[in-house]
Amino acid sequence: MRRYVRRFSRTERLLHWANAIGFFALLATGLILYLPSLAVLVGRRPLLQSLHFWSGIGWVCILVAIALLGDRRGIARLAREVDRFDRDDLRWLLGRKPAPQGRFNAGQKLNTALTAAFTVLFLVSGLLLWFGERDTRFRFAGTVVLHDGLMYVALVLLVGHLYLALIHPATRHALRGITVGTVDEEWAARHHAKWRSE
Repeated sequence: MRRYVRRFSRTERLLHWANAIGFFALLATGLILYLPSLAVLVGRRPLLQSLHFWSGIGWVCILVAIALLGDRRGIARLAREVDRFDRDDLRWLLGRKPAPQGRFNAGQKLNTALTAAFTVLFLVSGLLLWFGERDTRFRFAGTVVLHDGLMYVALVLLVGHLYLALIHPATRHALRGITVGTVDEEWAARHHAKWRSE
């Protein structure tokens, strides 16, 4: 009989899914604005720009609200765990075995750090683009390049994330953790040995 252990709290799962839904909404509206063929097909560019902008504002506000109103201790613990890299993490990134991992492996830590940084950069560059259309003082040559470049890199990270979560046999079980909160105890011991030993 399988035994399960809790890997993610309700607040962590809510934060993850709010981030995912917000990102997909922004990706969809952003791609329509970015690709001329889709923009012509959909039309109503000013409405789409407003929808994209306010979706971004809503996305960030919801993430902040979850962090402030949810389990703040758990979020602080999550931040500490993601921020802490050790020799095993470096060995894991270099592909050297054995490299036991904590609750998050080195790849997940990097992905989380990049996602947080990209959220801030998307927000800042998006605000500059929005206000730049209304006031030339906010127009900077690199803002569009930054916003678009972030989108390309975020898209690559998203594809990798989805592949590992939905397709790759060794890591697919992790999806259970972010949906219901628990993972198989044996899987956790194999993939996150340091976390299970705690």
